[in-house]
Amino acid sequence: MKQILLLAFIYIVSCKGQNEDVMSHQYTNDLIHETSPYLLQHAHNPVNWNAWNNKTLAKAKDGNKLILISIGYAACHWCHVMEHESFEDSLVAQVMNKHFINIKVDREERPDVDQVYMNAVQLMTGSGGWPMNVIALPDGRPVWGGTYFKKDQWLSALEQISKLYKDDPKKLYEYADKLEQGIKSIDVVDLNTDEPVFEKSFLETAVKNWSENFDNKEGSIGSAPKFMMPNNYHFLLRYACQNKDENLLNFVNLTLTKMAYGGVFDHVGGGFSRYSTDSKWHVPHFEKMLYDNAQLVSLYSDAYLVTKNELYKNVVTQTLEHINRDMTTKNGAFYSSLDADSTNPKGELEEGAFYVWQKDELKTLLKADFELFSDYYNINNYGLWEYGNYVLIRNDDDASFIEKHKISEETLNTKVKHWKKTLLEIRNKRSKPRLDDKTLTSWNALMLKAYVNAYSAFNTTEYLQAAEKNAIFIKENQLRKDGGLNHSYKNGKSTINGYLEDYAATIEAYIALYEVTLNETWLTTAKTLTDYTFTHFFDNSSKMFFFTSNSDTDLVSRSIEYRDNVIPASNSIMAKNLFKLSHYFDDEHYKITATTILNNVKPEIQDYPSSYSNWLDLMMNYTNPYYEVAIVGKDAKQKIVALNKTYLPNKLIAGSTTENNLPLLENRYAPNRTLIYVCVNKACKLPVSEVDQAIKFLK
Repeated sequence: MKQILLLAFIYIVSCKGQNEDVMSHQYTNDLIHETSPYLLQHAHNPVNWNAWNNKTLAKAKDGNKLILISIGYAACHWCHVMEHESFEDSLVAQVMNKHFINIKVDREERPDVDQVYMNAVQLMTGSGGWPMNVIALPDGRPVWGGTYFKKDQWLSALEQISKLYKDDPKKLYEYADKLEQGIKSIDVVDLNTDEPVFEKSFLETAVKNWSENFDNKEGSIGSAPKFMMPNNYHFLLRYACQNKDENLLNFVNLTLTKMAYGGVFDHVGGGFSRYSTDSKWHVPHFEKMLYDNAQLVSLYSDAYLVTKNELYKNVVTQTLEHINRDMTTKNGAFYSSLDADSTNPKGELEEGAFYVWQKDELKTLLKADFELFSDYYNINNYGLWEYGNYVLIRNDDDASFIEKHKISEETLNTKVKHWKKTLLEIRNKRSKPRLDDKTLTSWNALMLKAYVNAYSAFNTTEYLQAAEKNAIFIKENQLRKDGGLNHSYKNGKSTINGYLEDYAATIEAYIALYEVTLNETWLTTAKTLTDYTFTHFFDNSSKMFFFTSNSDTDLVSRSIEYRDNVIPASNSIMAKNLFKLSHYFDDEHYKITATTILNNVKPEIQDYPSSYSNWLDLMMNYTNPYYEVAIVGKDAKQKIVALNKTYLPNKLIAGSTTENNLPLLENRYAPNRTLIYVCVNKACKLPVSEVDQAIKFLK
């Protein structure tokens, strides 16, 4: 199939087009009516952009015109470059307007559209990314695509394809037929009729295969560019702890330390950039995404429980300070991202301009402290990026630095705090990166869970308050009266029917919030949302969940998302949700579905474990004891706080301060006593009153 597609692709792009007279089209740029910051960035281009909707698609069909679909997101640096080079150019716009119905898509608003055309581009070219640009037939089926194009390449491709469509459209339709088959085959999951068998040896093999690609010098997997991939390390941390694998635990800690020391972490304002462009985590792609920071807060919180490493606590503290300061609305919602680009002193948009420092500027600001600061953050050849700009990076731990400079820990901490305060005040006077101020339900749920995890690790009341405020925001603004979720929110308006990722992430976050608050509203809402997904997303043939609802307009392909990426696949999150909910509600249907879904994916896992880390995490619930911890009595919440000081990934918590008829709590309330029940496979130890006694059972 791939060979056929490649030959067809080569034929198309090699066709020699002839320039035709260009003329402006009657349509105008409709993006001014949108709310997406990314679409609004293009609202004044001379291109006659349209949003993705039924009206636009009908326009293409009625006019029998090719569709040009350009997909990106607000924080994308190369999206901005292509806009400036091509979409702001009147000659390019004339060609686009004459030959195509032009559609701009915010991939964060429409991950369903992005997924279909990303699959197509990967089939055609072998790789993908953003900006992503695709040409499709009037019926929406793709025939050509790629990522970033320089202006001349872009114009040449547009002219060649528009000429081919005019002179010999049959070839494009034949190619579209073949490509459509390829797209539909990518995310097909067959029902695995083999008996579900999950064994420790399977996990051992997966981790062994995975470890062959570990970078044991700088951390992470492979070479540059390096993405954080939080869920990978969440699983590896759990696996190392539960199997007492010191070498693996050392690798995880090496990676987390290197990321925290690197320039990919914002040492001045907190929070992580999207990825590192080099192998030592130094120079990031400077955009800051909510989903990265949410998952990294969860990861570093758990890693702190294992290690009690103050570096990890500081990472969480500073990241959540950044989220609270820069990414949180008054009603408790979270914004989506900060752009990689900002205006430099020359008034030009430049990647990283907001974050980098010049040596002379630092000398002026820090005065007598400059030499100490420059050694701590490497204002030297190690920390130099380009054009005299430095990206702050550490390579020594505090203990070594203190010994080297013969200063006290208190002195160093005071100085670091002062340095950060000084630089943050100056940096905030610079032109700030553009903010993508839309709110996405799935990403908000990830950050909601992050606050819960941070609260569990550090017992900081403000973290729990932020989590509860966001949970209420989602419930009051994104949860519809019909029981479904919407995906996006901006300017008081909730829009776009939710995707599986919205349900999966919200259910997971609500379960986590229940476990620390014992507010049963969150648990019952999680169950209600789960039942909704069975009605609108479940595929009876594969026993998996579709990414889109059965009430959404059909695309070229209705996909099943099951490979974990930077964010775990929506099906892997749902499977974990079903596993936990089956325990809470003693629901056999949930249990069977979770097991079946995991069994469906199992054949692919060992060869590509980094793409299935959330599935591997779920598998550990089957291969190791998984505990139900029921805490009942007036001091239940205090007991939970104490219990959460210990890293215990193989348990769920149910609890109540009064009588309760949940299956795990029924008939367990005793007046004037708070008892802890530890159960596994529906067999329970005798109840205990002290947390340390319960922990002995759990370990």
